[in-house]
Amino acid sequence: MTDHSRPELADAEPHSTTPAHGGPGDLVRQLTVAASAVIAVAGSFIGSGAAGGTPIQDAAGGALAADATLIAPGTGAFSIWSLIYLGLLVYAVWQFLPGQKRAARQRKLGYLVAASLLLNAAWILSVQFDLLWLSVPVIIVLLVVLARAFVVTIQNPPTSAVDGIVTDGTIGLYLGWVCVATAANIAAVLVAAGFDGWGIGAEVWAMAVLALAGVVGILLAVYGGGRIAPTLSLVWGLTWVGVARLSAEPFSGATAIGAFVTAGAVVIVTAVARVHAQRTPLSARLREARGGRV
Repeated sequence: MTDHSRPELADAEPHSTTPAHGGPGDLVRQLTVAASAVIAVAGSFIGSGAAGGTPIQDAAGGALAADATLIAPGTGAFSIWSLIYLGLLVYAVWQFLPGQKRAARQRKLGYLVAASLLLNAAWILSVQFDLLWLSVPVIIVLLVVLARAFVVTIQNPPTSAVDGIVTDGTIGLYLGWVCVATAANIAAVLVAAGFDGWGIGAEVWAMAVLALAGVVGILLAVYGGGRIAPTLSLVWGLTWVGVARLSAEPFSGATAIGAFVTAGAVVIVTAVARVHAQRTPLSARLREARGGRV
């Protein structure tokens, strides 16, 4: 999950005029993040079926199962949630450390991360209560919140390698996976609602959605300077779409090839963007990330 998390990036973070011990607002933010993390993890247990809930793949009439649509990832893809939740829990603890309490980037990120955790729990509940239509706006808002958090991590570089892994790595993994999940979620809702594709074949729609996911992945790679975490989770999801289409119903060789090619393209662009970023001075990268502003 390691991204551009070099210690020297600490100088890029704005200095705060708040006393060294921080203010009451910092404590409220920290507690909000921690409480949201607990709620999200509790929701994950419900969504897994471990706490009396219905497993997500079986909820809402199986609309989100691995065989529901052509772009539904295989069941194994969802194991990435364990890593994402672990990262979020570590982040919840990390942001409580004295050195992070008054950190400018944590002040900008804290409530965004908390919002993403609560939205994730809300998404699980919407599916559990068979409100499949409600899951779409919830996951779209979640995607927007995570995209904003991703921008913040770029415009406010990590203060250390650990900060880069815990904060940037976790948010990147979360964002990349939610990009894939959003596409799969919308497709599942449309199929469940009886959408016939306006006469266009299902494989054509699947290829179009995969292409869109690839474009998003490429944009994240370019804007993020080749950050690894979002690419890892997005490629993970795309790869599992391909695996599912070759090993389970509905079978689709074309969709599988499209998923693998898209994943490969995102990896290549990420590698190129990373090399370019490593050769570009930090000040220039920050100007680009901030739209030309110093």
